[in-house]
Amino acid sequence: MRTTVGIIGAGPAGLLLARLLHNAGIDSVVLESRDREYVERRQRAGILEQGTVDVLRAAGAGARMDREGLRHDGIELRYDRKRHRVDFPALTGGRSVMVYAQTEVCKDLIALQLAEGGPLLFEAEALAVQGVEGAEGVEGAGSGGPRVRFRHEGREDVLECEYVVGCDGFWGVARTAIPAELTRVFERSYPFGWLGILADVAPSHDELVYARHDRGFALLSMRSPSVSRLYLQVPDGTDAEEWSDEEIWDELERRFETADGWKLDRGPVTQKSVTPMRSYVHEPMRYGRLFLAGDAAHIVPPTGAKGLNLAVGDVVTFARALTYEKETGSAELLDAYSETCLRRVWQAERFSYDMTTLLHRTPDATPFEDRLQLARLERIAGARSAETDLAEGYTGFPLE
Repeated sequence: MRTTVGIIGAGPAGLLLARLLHNAGIDSVVLESRDREYVERRQRAGILEQGTVDVLRAAGAGARMDREGLRHDGIELRYDRKRHRVDFPALTGGRSVMVYAQTEVCKDLIALQLAEGGPLLFEAEALAVQGVEGAEGVEGAGSGGPRVRFRHEGREDVLECEYVVGCDGFWGVARTAIPAELTRVFERSYPFGWLGILADVAPSHDELVYARHDRGFALLSMRSPSVSRLYLQVPDGTDAEEWSDEEIWDELERRFETADGWKLDRGPVTQKSVTPMRSYVHEPMRYGRLFLAGDAAHIVPPTGAKGLNLAVGDVVTFARALTYEKETGSAELLDAYSETCLRRVWQAERFSYDMTTLLHRTPDATPFEDRLQLARLERIAGARSAETDLAEGYTGFPLE
């Protein structure tokens, strides 16, 4: 098999990149190790920044999102039994976010790819990325340049291409093709995770609620007008099955408590799991003709709702750079890919870290640290400049 861009991974990043390249007249092949059903049911992010919404619309993948997605113009912060709403459009010049699950983004992009795009191979496991050193006179160039060895339908095959984009997540093979001596890794693990549930009950509030409580953080979110998504901060290593449904609802009720008597509606829990919390950045995000995107290059704690949106920023940057190279012959933007993406990545890492430390209570927190958290929240509620910084970070940093 031969193509211009070999894409490893059919999550939102890989699928959107294939769509962007198709619209630019550049061919690609997408390899995905899992089957279609798994990809379309894999629960992950559900908050789309303004820039992500705009990109999906421009790519022709926004019709169902606009019909079924839930536009949100703000979030609510809760602390010390108080409530404060952050008004996004008023603080950011009109920006908002969209609640539209990753599963639905993937369904839309898969349908478009199968109907209009290049090959999308499910159950095609990438085994190795080779020959990406990328220039004349280096290993791999004499054998046709970059190639991806993969296993599909019981046999091994090779995808030859001009570029490889690794959208295959933290455990994928793309990143391992970059020599360790050329990389720097920055990471931080947190001593807590999120116990998340899906519940068949209408959301108890029409916008997301971020609650800081002495017992730990809680988040009220949603997947649709009839399905709620809620989270509790729990110690790292917690088994979700240690918590009964009733215990989860009782704890959520405690952490969302307000002075005005607000009530949390309960319903049947259909799914529960624990998400670990970590920050991770791999530098560089490019090696020769190999480009990393999404979780293959960076991970953020989910507090800032940045993971999927960062992946979108990466593939938009690559698609623009490759289109520019094809139109002008200049590799200037491709050469700047890693630096361009990392500027946005580190701002998102900062925002996610700030949100995490603002709202979560560490196991060894002191009264002094507790009071600092409350002071930071009071600052956001009382100073437009602090509130604007949060709103601009939440609704998204510019796609360069």
